[in-house]
Amino acid sequence: MSGVWVFKNGVVRLVENPGAESMDGSRQGPNIRRKVLVHTPSNEVITSYAVLERKLSSLGWERYYDDPDLLQFHKRSTVHLISLPKDFSKFKSMHMYDIVVKNRNAFEVRDI
Repeated sequence: MSGVWVFKNGVVRLVENPGAESMDGSRQGPNIRRKVLVHTPSNEVITSYAVLERKLSSLGWERYYDDPDLLQFHKRSTVHLISLPKDFSKFKSMHMYDIVVKNRNAFEVRDI
């Protein structure tokens, strides 16, 4: 993982390709390599939160419904919490890497 750490509105995040992503998170430029989250046992690209929720549930993650603006998952055997934006179109690589770190053998991020 390489890039530039950006601090904006009290949040620090990694901008992987600073020339391709503006400060508000929108993509720019024609040669942008998109990233996708892949469930490695099935080699399936995660295309929706419904698919992701099924995969996470099978790994022991439970859905939290406390915050209406977020999708949150917790695994009872750990202190980990996965928080995702409610809108799948706002699902960015930082969310993908968060899932990968907490489920190393089940997911990976790939360039397409």
